[in-house]
Amino acid sequence: MQFDEAVTYLLGLGHETLAIKLGLRNTELLLEALDNPERSFTVVQIAGTNGKGSTATMLDSICHAAGIKTGLYTSPHLVSITERIRISGSDISQEDFARHATTVRAVAEDLLERREIEALPTFFEHVTAIALVAFREAGVEVAILETGLGGRLDSTTAAGATIVGITQIAMDHEEYLGDTLTSIASEKAAAIRPGVTAVIGKQEPEALEVLLKRCEEVGVQPSLEPGRDFSRKFRLSLRGAHQIQNASVAIRIAEALGISRDAIIRGLKTTQHPGRLESIGPFLLDGAHNPAGAKALRDYLDELNHPLTIIFGAMRDKKLDRIAEILFPIADLLILTPIDNPRSASVETLALLAHGTVIKTSSSAEAVRTAIAQTPKDGLICVAGSLYLIGETRPMILKLVEETG
Repeated sequence: MQFDEAVTYLLGLGHETLAIKLGLRNTELLLEALDNPERSFTVVQIAGTNGKGSTATMLDSICHAAGIKTGLYTSPHLVSITERIRISGSDISQEDFARHATTVRAVAEDLLERREIEALPTFFEHVTAIALVAFREAGVEVAILETGLGGRLDSTTAAGATIVGITQIAMDHEEYLGDTLTSIASEKAAAIRPGVTAVIGKQEPEALEVLLKRCEEVGVQPSLEPGRDFSRKFRLSLRGAHQIQNASVAIRIAEALGISRDAIIRGLKTTQHPGRLESIGPFLLDGAHNPAGAKALRDYLDELNHPLTIIFGAMRDKKLDRIAEILFPIADLLILTPIDNPRSASVETLALLAHGTVIKTSSSAEAVRTAIAQTPKDGLICVAGSLYLIGETRPMILKLVEETG
């Protein structure tokens, strides 16, 4: 397959957030048929609700500073699917992605034809396998895998990580993981298996209790959050006080990998993570897609003193009322937009949650144009609500800022 064909094939398996099929068996059989690429390197798995991507990206940067060849697997992507698979700090090429996708597709279809599996692996299962095959071919030493959903039945868990990091656990994806913090924590905690090194970030008491119980059950002595002063000693390039907690997890995983303090310091200073409190000209981009993420964004915005325009679009299955309650009141101007995604909330739904000055737009492009026209020159335009919205708007924002100098 060529790259475009590979993307079309993968998308044809169903949207990754609408065609979810939790379970490890398909991935395990797929990896076995691919001669178990995950056994070619050390695997680090990052699970949790918020901060998984930031933590994984920090760890990748630290490893790069230490001279360790890494593979980084994250989701979702903002613009191109190739962003999900990074080798030594660079996105996989379209040619390599297509080549590995072709291999994985052939193996998956053979398994189906021989009735070893009942259905083709999902989009996420395919891409996970593509990443692991690419990492093996590239000869990476450490593969850093961001869990897609949960942990117990997420395809990244089939890679058998020897180090598992758990970032902040919060309410999200209740339709799959349960409607209490305890049930969600149980799904995340299942990534901790006998013999792993478990690094646990700061948690709410009920989530921490579940994680500690899981560690006790499998005979693992966890590394627990050492306190604010620990990671405050390191200078972070990523914005927001919440990144201190994510850095703590990344630092302790790096130490478990035997990485020096000097490399950790250099890696944290140079981490880049698009779409997470990312400043581009007068714009601030942040995916904040659940109440905990919205609270972290609100805490950051409260420290600033600019007229504030918020461009907001989100998925309809999120806790929109809580997110709106946190973010909408601080906006001097609120611009609502749909997202080009089948799960997108309508602007009419979002408008019911808003008060004050609100502008409804028909697209994210219109929302950006409106924000530029309506925001004072000393103002800040914050784009928030979903990483899918960030993916839509970021390219046009980069182009606009470049054109205007």
